[in-house]
Amino acid sequence: MTTLAQPVGSDLLATMNPKAATAAGTAADAQNRFMTLLVTQMKNQDPLNPLDNAQVTSQLAQLSTVTGIDKLNETMKTMMQSAQASQSLQAAAMIGHGVLVPGGGLSLAGGKSVYGIELAGPADAVQVTISDSAGNPVRSIELGAQPQGAIALAWDGRLASGAVAADGRYQLSVSAVRGGAAVSAQPLAFGEVLSVSTGSGGPRLNLGAGLGQGQVALSDVRQIL
Repeated sequence: MTTLAQPVGSDLLATMNPKAATAAGTAADAQNRFMTLLVTQMKNQDPLNPLDNAQVTSQLAQLSTVTGIDKLNETMKTMMQSAQASQSLQAAAMIGHGVLVPGGGLSLAGGKSVYGIELAGPADAVQVTISDSAGNPVRSIELGAQPQGAIALAWDGRLASGAVAADGRYQLSVSAVRGGAAVSAQPLAFGEVLSVSTGSGGPRLNLGAGLGQGQVALSDVRQIL
């Protein structure tokens, strides 16, 4: 005997996927419940003491406000999803490109290294100090006056003695002044975007673990090289 498959009922769908059913029916259910209560209230009102028109109008206005908020939430959710999709496309286009992000790591390879600094305001004098992995300063570079913002720079690998530094990892620090007052400054590390991952918090750029940066947010990128 052959048993025919039965159509899947709405009750079963709601049981198997309660979140989807709840999300789809929340706004409509709220309106239906409100109107049912209002009609019931009007049917059972005391003829000698009917409902006040102002109260009915106020209740309808509240329903309209709730409905408007629900629609606004849905619109904002759609806009956020669209913005995240756009950010993911922008991030994917950066794969294979070098970027500058906040960080003090510096990698010297073949006597060459790229790094950067970011100044909160223009400065009369900027000094960059490069230290080895043990924290010992090996080179101090005077950059003179610099404008506000992110600036890409390069180190030729020369030590204070003039000798060429060994390839490897170094640390970077920066200080800046204007008119005798300190200017907020931070070092920027260079990394190549290897891949992009997405999530609820937006796209993340994978720069590898070479400089200790790992994954960074798209908003951390100060400059694309």
